[in-house]
Amino acid sequence: MLNQNSIKKCLFPAAGYGTRFLPATKAIPKEMLPVLTKPLLQYGVEEAIEAGLDTMAIVTGRGKRAIEDHFDISYELEHQIKGSSKEKMLADIRNVIDHCTFSYTRQIEMKGLGHAILTGQTLIGNQPFAVILADDLCDNTGVSKGVLSQMVKLYEKHQCCIVAIEEVPKEQTNKYGVIAGEEIENNLYRVNDMIEKPDPKDAPSNLAIIGRYILIPEIFDVLQTTQPGKGGEIQITDALLTLAKQGKVLAYKFEGQRFDCGSVEGFVEATNYFYNKEN
Repeated sequence: MLNQNSIKKCLFPAAGYGTRFLPATKAIPKEMLPVLTKPLLQYGVEEAIEAGLDTMAIVTGRGKRAIEDHFDISYELEHQIKGSSKEKMLADIRNVIDHCTFSYTRQIEMKGLGHAILTGQTLIGNQPFAVILADDLCDNTGVSKGVLSQMVKLYEKHQCCIVAIEEVPKEQTNKYGVIAGEEIENNLYRVNDMIEKPDPKDAPSNLAIIGRYILIPEIFDVLQTTQPGKGGEIQITDALLTLAKQGKVLAYKFEGQRFDCGSVEGFVEATNYFYNKEN
């Protein structure tokens, strides 16, 4: 019987258009853009598996069929390369397919990250879950565990929502959700305020939320009544603020390195980093 307090499902919002990478993303999902030979989304799934999760729930949209095809067996391709030196190149993805299940639903309209997470409720059900945004590629070289593994361990102790944060230059706060809070343990904060993409002069700190979350089922009820915020979209930051006011949100300054692969500059930086790491 599933322990209702264990994290086994990871939600991947993957319905966005990826307009910053046009024309490449006109026909290719941005989550399938490769850093070296592996798509961004696969890095995220492998991080979730390392954290002990085995059920991947993916919110997709039109033109995203490549995601489903990637996390499936390609009999023709495998037959063609069987016995050749190239066969081992599929070892990682076959390991992913063998060790977890995938389910999919579509976000019909793009109404923000909060709406995408709410769309995933049908795949998650009434249990705590993780969220990974594949745009944020994290590497744990030099630390023992990946970011999500670190957060799952914290959830097991605190049983509440947890967001991953990192310090950013003050002038960049308008790109992120930003938190304010009280440090209750080393690198762990009890959140008392959250603002989505504040102007630097209005930012309560320089602690920015990145694309790793652990959420409790209550978030779905809150999202259903959350009004559109910044940009006319339903923001997960606004919904989390409601729970933060009830003392149910922690922010964790994670160990590791994060690359913003939602930008061309960050994508190139990640590519160079992983190339140098492997060579």
